[in-house]
Amino acid sequence: MTRVFRWLFPHPVLTLLLAVVWILLQNGFSAGMAVFGLILGIIIPRITAVWWPERPGTIHLGRMTSYAIIVLWDIIVANVQVAWIVLTVPNSKLKPAWIVVPLDLRQPEAITILAGTITLTPGTVSADLSDEGHSLLVHALHTDDPDGVRDDIKHRYERRLKEIFA
Repeated sequence: MTRVFRWLFPHPVLTLLLAVVWILLQNGFSAGMAVFGLILGIIIPRITAVWWPERPGTIHLGRMTSYAIIVLWDIIVANVQVAWIVLTVPNSKLKPAWIVVPLDLRQPEAITILAGTITLTPGTVSADLSDEGHSLLVHALHTDDPDGVRDDIKHRYERRLKEIFA
């Protein structure tokens, strides 16, 4: 049974996401559109499954939820900080920095979430991943302590992602 389920739904979350997006794009709900969205949600991941990487192992959803809350809070705080910097710090006084963040993460999904988190947080952007995937290049808009930014990324985000993808 599990084998048939995995063959039919290689990416079950994607199946649900595609079905919901299809229904939302229809600008109205009907049973027919819901069924068609579910059919698309089954067919598209099934056809494209050969190009997908292996599915990640166990993900701790509770920890992922707390991570998402922390990231949302950090985005709100960083928006206020960047607004303050833009309004009060003259361009000549900005201290941008390129920061190399060595990675302990090895799962591509976890590294992608980390890079996305950094980019979503105003004032920082993930610029590059090393060829072997062992470090991430991050640009910070304004910092007096590049090492502190690196340590904050590793402690606040990477440590939690290691727990989520453990």
